[in-house]
Amino acid sequence: MDILGAFIVIAGLVVFEIVNSIDNAIVNAYVLKTMNERWRKIFLFWGLLIAVFVVRGVLPFLIVWLTVPEISFIEAFRAMFSGSEAVAEAIEAGKPMILMGAGVFLFMLYLHWLFLEKKEPFFVADKFIKPDYGIWFFACAALLLVSLLYLARQNPMLMLSAAVGNAAFFILYGFREQAEKQSEMLKEKAAEMSNFSKFLYLEVLDASFSFDGVLGAFAFTTSVPLILVGNGIGALIVRELTIKGVDRVAAYKYLKNGAMTSIGFLGFIIVSESFGLEFPGFLPTLITLLFVGVAFWFSHRLNKKGAN
Repeated sequence: MDILGAFIVIAGLVVFEIVNSIDNAIVNAYVLKTMNERWRKIFLFWGLLIAVFVVRGVLPFLIVWLTVPEISFIEAFRAMFSGSEAVAEAIEAGKPMILMGAGVFLFMLYLHWLFLEKKEPFFVADKFIKPDYGIWFFACAALLLVSLLYLARQNPMLMLSAAVGNAAFFILYGFREQAEKQSEMLKEKAAEMSNFSKFLYLEVLDASFSFDGVLGAFAFTTSVPLILVGNGIGALIVRELTIKGVDRVAAYKYLKNGAMTSIGFLGFIIVSESFGLEFPGFLPTLITLLFVGVAFWFSHRLNKKGAN
């Protein structure tokens, strides 16, 4: 990949990480307000190291390594920083499995938001899906998995990857539902909880949100170093927003519409790529910037009208 291509990928990863982490930043900001100054600094420093280097660095590496059993752990690690042709070819051969699992997870993420989450309708699909259509999420999820398993029936590993992506989504969102309940309890009992308990809660929540960003990153590239750089920069910016003004970002009411719609398209693209279709390398970045940019612009206009 040339320098321009790497820059385009990193730019897309940064934007994707930022808009995908806004909900996490809002929760973080609320909890941080209930912590003393010392523990805020601990979270912002150590939490950043864990979020960037442990989760966003180790997780994509593990996904690549587990998907390509032909190479050893050491070979996979060296491949991050060297140009071994044999290892690169093995990773390229395992790429469809990575893309299938990540794509299914992302598309499920989009469907869950579209059918089950509260939102301000903006794009056509948002307006078409009414709040009482929630039951159709489960029908769409089941039909999606059955369709992909049928299409991939000649490749058992591709079928397994689709099933893993589906299972990962439901496991993670089961955890997140519990986390939301814990969040409500935390609001009621914040004064009774220790700063250390709040710190652990934020770290676990951070890790779960990081999973979305890491899997989404595979829509842009399978290069672990580029994922680490792009997602790492995005995480740094989100931390700054958490400290200095996440409420202002949350005021852009259509921003999540742009983020989630781009996630839906990215999921579709990388599932298609897992079947051998090819798309331009700049397309994921272009889609992300387009949908997020449009949502940001109309949100900004709406905010200006409200201010006037």
